[in-house]
Amino acid sequence: MSGDPQTASLLDAARRAQTLGFDSIWVGDSLLARPRHDPLTSLAAIAVAVPDVELGPAVLLPALRNPVLLAHQLATLDQLSEGRLILGVGIAGDTPAIRSEFVAAGVPFDGRVGRMMEGLRLAKQLWSGEPVTWDGRWQVDQGVLGPVPHRPDGPPIWLAAGADVGIERAAKHYDGWFPIGPDAETFGQRQKLFVDAAVSAGRDPAELTTAIYLTVAINDDPETAEASIDNYLQSYYGAPPAVMRSFQACRGGTLDDVLAFIRSYVTAGADHVVLRLVGDHEAMLRALATHRDDLAVQPFT
Repeated sequence: MSGDPQTASLLDAARRAQTLGFDSIWVGDSLLARPRHDPLTSLAAIAVAVPDVELGPAVLLPALRNPVLLAHQLATLDQLSEGRLILGVGIAGDTPAIRSEFVAAGVPFDGRVGRMMEGLRLAKQLWSGEPVTWDGRWQVDQGVLGPVPHRPDGPPIWLAAGADVGIERAAKHYDGWFPIGPDAETFGQRQKLFVDAAVSAGRDPAELTTAIYLTVAINDDPETAEASIDNYLQSYYGAPPAVMRSFQACRGGTLDDVLAFIRSYVTAGADHVVLRLVGDHEAMLRALATHRDDLAVQPFT
């Protein structure tokens, strides 16, 4: 996204993160709105190049993809990684850039929730390895997918959601809830909603995962750190930083500030913390890795 399309530096960064003790590697998904490599192809390379870490998209937009092709790609990726794939998914926000992506892909923007859910149900059916007949948005007649994923039931699916209905959807149908914010207090309240919805659906919350996606910048000057995040958000989303911060969890500050910020989400119920770093990635990776035990979070990604 910085204008350098070379992949060697990306793989090197993934290796360094693994060496420092991070437990998973994540990549974003965008067709046209934000120039970047295809996430599933990138993850396939990471799966081979970097052992012993989990990996996944944060997050994939399944509605943009044919679910039969997607099921095949994900099964292959899960085999390449020997069961290390986590499937972060979402429906995408309603922005002009995202709507343009749907238009370019020939997919209706309206109805994307139902399209995502049906597509994932179809994928899971295909992952069984048994003949599948499907009569819905897509037509399958006794189709058999091979190979099936490394994990018998396929990779765990974590749903990115901020609204109550989305959180309840994650609790009822998927393996985890994977929001991008907001503040830790509100996150804790929504975590309780996630747990209660899982119990109401007859599921054991202990078998589900609550993750959180945080954007952080570390600098001895907190104002400089916060400004770097604002600049990043403006460039990345093409929207006012204040708007993005209203529903995304971001913190710029000293190392102690950022550690306290991360810890507040762990205290509020996060099982898995995913960090998007703004600024000097190498220095921040090392600083955070050094203080991993201070965070009391597993995994650390």
